[in-house]
Amino acid sequence: MAKEGADMTEETEYMIDKNNGKEAESADASGDAKEMRAVMLAGFGGLNKLRVTKKAMPEPQEGEVKIRVKACGLNFLDLMVRQGTIDNPPKPPLVPGFECAGIIESVGEKTKGFEIGDRVMAFVNYNAWAEVVCTPVDFVYKMPEDMTFAEAAAFCLNFVAAYMMLFEVANLREGMSVLVHSAGGGVGQAVAQLCATVPNVTVFGIASCFKHAAIRDSVTHLFDRNVDYVQEVKKISPQGVDILLDCLCGENTGKGLSLLKPLGVYVLYGASNMVTGETKSFFSFAKSWWQVEKVNPIKLYEENKVIAGFSLLNLLFKQGKCSLVKSVMDKLMCLYKDKKIKPVVDSLWALEEVKEAMQRIHDRGNIGKLILDVEKAPTPLMASDSTETSEAGEEEEEPEGDNDSKERMPFIH
Repeated sequence: MAKEGADMTEETEYMIDKNNGKEAESADASGDAKEMRAVMLAGFGGLNKLRVTKKAMPEPQEGEVKIRVKACGLNFLDLMVRQGTIDNPPKPPLVPGFECAGIIESVGEKTKGFEIGDRVMAFVNYNAWAEVVCTPVDFVYKMPEDMTFAEAAAFCLNFVAAYMMLFEVANLREGMSVLVHSAGGGVGQAVAQLCATVPNVTVFGIASCFKHAAIRDSVTHLFDRNVDYVQEVKKISPQGVDILLDCLCGENTGKGLSLLKPLGVYVLYGASNMVTGETKSFFSFAKSWWQVEKVNPIKLYEENKVIAGFSLLNLLFKQGKCSLVKSVMDKLMCLYKDKKIKPVVDSLWALEEVKEAMQRIHDRGNIGKLILDVEKAPTPLMASDSTETSEAGEEEEEPEGDNDSKERMPFIH
């Protein structure tokens, strides 16, 4: 079975290269077709499934805009897409990525509200990690004049998700308390900033110990993710918290529910505990779900607790709530212009450094958002072009547990 899987992978990669070659021939023959660089996911699995390749450039359809991409956002969800641990992913080969920022290059027929040259940020239903993307105008927003492309790529998903969980789902108000996991990540930092816009909100943050010095000022109380944070929180607030935002799932679900005050709201918006190694692990997947406490509706009724789930991408692309998201984005733009919120960018990476950037997310090493800078040249030590090969000519699988010895930090200059 392993050999058969390897053969299929090689065949898939051969077909991709073959198709790319056909696209190039077609481009040369027509003289009109154009190509672009894009990050391609050849199949679900480890980092060796990613490579930068040439792809036919898309053109906008009716109601769409064509964006010359300057920066793309990386999220933990992208790692789950690569491993194939999300529900109903498209069949590979595919171009990953759900958000980007850039300049409008052309507009489709009957497209209103945008002009060529507009600086924009956008949600994209895959295909964001490329030099050019096309997306319906319902998912596109104009950037403030003083916002950089890196900040814009770090803004959409993180701040809209944080705002909607806090204000639309959990109804955050003055004097409440909020506990957020992964407080040093992009969403965690957005949550902390938005909580600061409401008077007297107490924020309990959970993060790895090495991040504490950098994020301590953004939250009220900060705890190491490896300690018994339930007891630590109850020492400060015996009744618990009003809102708990959980991106981990697994055993943290039961802990979160136990920490809720009466009328408290628990919101699940991710399941990063299901990701352990470089590739999908059915054992980790099963263990994480096995650890989820079975929710008893009668117990929720008796204890006056609320449990909710939130997926921004499903809200946009499957449930059609574009107008609601736009109203949230308008509010966020006002907060940004008033200098009450600002995206935290961890580091910039070239497209060719996507493997190293993804590894940094996997290691939970980032503080804020990782950005793919489309115009950035790769760091020489990392310029593998995402196509490292062994002497046998096959792509080498990066060994697990050997991550700490690798240099993968081209920080912002």
